[in-house]
Amino acid sequence: MIRKIVNIDKEKCNGCGLCVNACHEGAIELVDGKAVLISDEYCDGLGDCLPECPTGAINIIERESSAYNEELVMKKKDMKKSENIEQKMPCGCPGTAAKSIKRNSVVKVKNEHQVSELRQWPVQLKLINTRAPYLKEANLLVAADCTAYAYADFHRDFIKNHITVIGCPKLDDISYYEDKLAEIIKNNNLKSITVIRMEVPCCGGIVNAVKNAMLKTQTIIPYKEIVISTEGSILR
Repeated sequence: MIRKIVNIDKEKCNGCGLCVNACHEGAIELVDGKAVLISDEYCDGLGDCLPECPTGAINIIERESSAYNEELVMKKKDMKKSENIEQKMPCGCPGTAAKSIKRNSVVKVKNEHQVSELRQWPVQLKLINTRAPYLKEANLLVAADCTAYAYADFHRDFIKNHITVIGCPKLDDISYYEDKLAEIIKNNNLKSITVIRMEVPCCGGIVNAVKNAMLKTQTIIPYKEIVISTEGSILR
C-alpha cells in the first residue's frame, strides 16, 4: 500500500537520538550512530519525531509500505517493559535531552561556595533544539569551546543570565553553524547575542557564523563581541 511514512537522511543525521525518544511507537533506533527506521509496521506516519530533529534529517514521504501495525507496536512496548530496558542515547548517555536548569542553591565544594550559572542543557550547538522553550526571548551567549577554559570566571561574567551554546569553528562545519543559528534567531525573538571567541585567527569563524545568520534572517539583534587571550584575559 502507498502511505505516509518517516524518511531519514543519514547524511544529515548527527546521531543525537532525540528522535528515538520522540517516537512513541519505537520505530526509530540508533544503528552505528545514525537514526534508522527499524520497521515500516512500527511507524504511524504522524511525524512526532520531526520537530525534535536538530539537523532536519527527518521528513515525511509517501511510498509503498506495510501498514502500521498497532498490535505489533504494543507487543514491542510490553516486551521492553518486562525486560526493564531503557532507551539510551549515543555512548549510553541520555544527556542530550533538552531541559531548563533552575539555580536556587549554592553548591559547596571543598569548603568553597561555587555556583554554576548554566541555565539549560545541552550546550553544544550541534545538539541544540532550535525550538527549545528556553530559547524564547533569551539573551544568547555563543562561545567558542576554548573560552571557558581560558577565562577563569566564565560562569560569573558571561554565562550568568544567558542561554549558552558552544562550538569549535576550527573543527566543525561553519555553514552548519550558520544555518542552525539562523533557525534559532528566526524562531525565538532573541533579546541579545553575545559572542565570545579566542584571539587565535581560526576562532573568527564563530563570529562570521553569527553575523551571517543575522544577515540570512534579516534580523537586527543587540550584538556584542568579546575576545579572550590565550593567557585568559579579556582583550576587548
